[in-house]
Amino acid sequence: MPKPAATLASLLLPQLRHRPFPPPPPLLPRALSFSSTSSPLVAARRRFRFSPTTHLAVTAAAVSNVAVEAPAPTAYPAYDRILPCPAQDDPPRIEHLVAREDEAAGDFISRSLGLPPLYVADLIKFGAVYYALVAPQPPPYAAPEHVRIFREVTEPSVLRRRASIKGKTVREAQKTFRVTDPGQHLEAGTYLRVHVHPKRFPRCYQIDWKSRVIAVTDNYVVLNKPAATSVGGATDNIEESCVVFTSRALGVDSPLMTTHQIDNCSEGCVVLSKTKEFCSVFHGLIREKQVKKLYLALTTKPVSPGIITHYMRPLNRAPRLVSEDHIGGWHLCQMEILDCTKVPWPKPLITKVHNVDNCGWPRQEAAYECKINLMTGKTHQIRAQLAAIGAPIIGDSAYMTGAIAAMANPSINPYGRESLNYNSEEEKAAAVEAWVACHGKEPKSVIGLQASEISWDHEGEHHYYKAGVPWWRQDSVESDLV
Repeated sequence: MPKPAATLASLLLPQLRHRPFPPPPPLLPRALSFSSTSSPLVAARRRFRFSPTTHLAVTAAAVSNVAVEAPAPTAYPAYDRILPCPAQDDPPRIEHLVAREDEAAGDFISRSLGLPPLYVADLIKFGAVYYALVAPQPPPYAAPEHVRIFREVTEPSVLRRRASIKGKTVREAQKTFRVTDPGQHLEAGTYLRVHVHPKRFPRCYQIDWKSRVIAVTDNYVVLNKPAATSVGGATDNIEESCVVFTSRALGVDSPLMTTHQIDNCSEGCVVLSKTKEFCSVFHGLIREKQVKKLYLALTTKPVSPGIITHYMRPLNRAPRLVSEDHIGGWHLCQMEILDCTKVPWPKPLITKVHNVDNCGWPRQEAAYECKINLMTGKTHQIRAQLAAIGAPIIGDSAYMTGAIAAMANPSINPYGRESLNYNSEEEKAAAVEAWVACHGKEPKSVIGLQASEISWDHEGEHHYYKAGVPWWRQDSVESDLV
C-alpha cells in the first residue's frame, strides 16, 4: 500500500508502533472525539489488540483477510496528577477532539475526556496537548467515524464562517501548535490532540544534575548527559528533559536550549545554549562540519580500524536500515574506527544497576571498546552500522536482535552481502518488512555508547570537552545519583 500523505494524523501512527492500544472513548456531548488508533487495518498492520466498537466493526467488515482478536478492554488508570513520575509508562492513549463551541482548552479537555482539571493542567505544562484551527486530513486507512467527523468540521460552508482562518490556506490552518495555558480560548471547530499518557523519563529524578555539568561559559553549558534521558524532551513531554533539569540545577535566568541531539539510550557530551545567538552559531558550525565528535562504543565483536561506509534508508522511523551498496536517495553514512581494544564484558553488578539488556547474545566473555570519529551524523547511525557488520553495541535491544537473526540466517537481511534475489518489488518489500520485524524495541535504559569528546573552533578559539568514565568502565555504581 502506498505511503499515506504526511499529515499530522498519519505521522502520529508510526510513533505508536509495537505498543498496545486502549479502546477509544465514546463520543461525548458538545465534542467530537476520535482516536488515531481506531482503525482495525492500522491495528492489524501493527499486530495490536483492541476492543471493538460499533464503528470499528463496520470498518472491519470492509477489510478482508484481516484477523482481529478482541480481548477484554484495557482499563485506564485512576487519574490524579502527573507527578510523581511512574517507573513504567502507561499504555499509550492519544485522543483527538474537535470543539463544538467556544470554550477554554482546559475545561473542554477535562469535560470531554473525563480527566481531573489538575491532570489536564499538568498535561499542558508537559507540552502534551496540541491544537490546530482545522483538523488534519485522516490517513487512507482511518475508520469511517474518523472520516465522517473530518468531513463534517471541514465543510467549505463551515470553514467560511470561521473568522480565525480567513486569509489562510487549509494547510496553514492545519498547522499544529502546543496549547500553553489551560485557559487558552478555543474557537468552535478547533482541533485538539491530547497525549493523555505522555512518555516519561523517571531517571531525570535520580540524577545529581550539577555533577553532570562539564563546563559553564557565557554562551553555553556542556553536559555529560546521562543515559535514559532526553536532551530536549519528547513530542509529548518537554518537561522531563536534560535542558529543563540542567537549567534548574544551575539556576539560569532563561531556560537552556538544545543545539544537537544524541539518542536517549546513550550518554556523553551535549552542548546546551544559553542564547538564541549562540544556538544559531553552533547550528552553522554543525552544517559546515566544523564540530568534531568522537564516540566510544562497546561492541560484541572486534572492529577493524578504518572508514566504514553505508547508505541509510530515508525513512524517519526505527529501525534505521542500511546497505553497503549505494541506493538512489539513501543517505550516506560514514564513520572512522580509530581504535578497537579488547576489554572485559561489563560486570554483572554494573549491568544490573544500569538495567542493561544483553538480548541473549551468545558470547559474553569479552567486549570491544571502539573509538569512533563520526563523519556524518545520521540518527542511529553508529548503532545501525555496527550491527550491520555483525558487531552490535552491548545493550542495544533494537539492533542487536537483528544482528543475532542475521547470524543465524545471513540471507534474511535484504540489504546484506548474502541477500537473496527477488522476483518482484512486492517480494522485496515483504522481505524488508520481515527484516524490520527481526529488530527489537528501542532501549529504555543504557547501551554501550558514549559521546566521549566534542570540539570546535570559533572566532580564533578552540573549544574541547570530554565526558567522564563510561558506565561500563566503572568499578562501582554511579556517584551522580541523588
